[in-house]
Amino acid sequence: MKKQISRVVLALLLAAAPMQAQAKNEKAWATASDVGVAGLSLAALGLPIVQGDKQGAFQAAGSLGATALVTTGLKNTFPELRPDGSDRKSFPSGHTSTAFAAAATLYNRQGADIGLPALLAASFVGLARVQADKHHWYDVVVGAGIGTASGFLITHKRSARQAVVLPWGDSTSGGVSVAMRF
Repeated sequence: MKKQISRVVLALLLAAAPMQAQAKNEKAWATASDVGVAGLSLAALGLPIVQGDKQGAFQAAGSLGATALVTTGLKNTFPELRPDGSDRKSFPSGHTSTAFAAAATLYNRQGADIGLPALLAASFVGLARVQADKHHWYDVVVGAGIGTASGFLITHKRSARQAVVLPWGDSTSGGVSVAMRF
């Protein structure tokens, strides 16, 4: 199943390659970044749902939500003019932070087979935002840091062990402790 999923992720990346070759103007780069961030977000939320992994879906939603909150807070705190002059919401890159949060979530929950191509796709989103003249390079670097931190701090590796039963005892008593992870 993982090999099939990694092939799907790779196919999505290859499908974006012609778009990159055609992206000669800012609008095409902006569209490419929109497609990349939407695909990564959908994969981070959708794969756990398809696999029946409720915990993974909740963790992905939490990672994406936390990233959005931090990014929006920084955009409002540091109103920096975009390179194209369209508004003062350049710092940090929301597309890049979301893409990296999704990619880090995929890496943690699905493994390197899916996570590494996802991280490459997230890097492409960051590059596309700079090429679209929507962000400075440092907006993208900070966005990548926020997303990666959120993805790795909120999302945990999938555990096959859902409950642990631990018998205990001493010279006067005994019992059983049960610990569950949800």
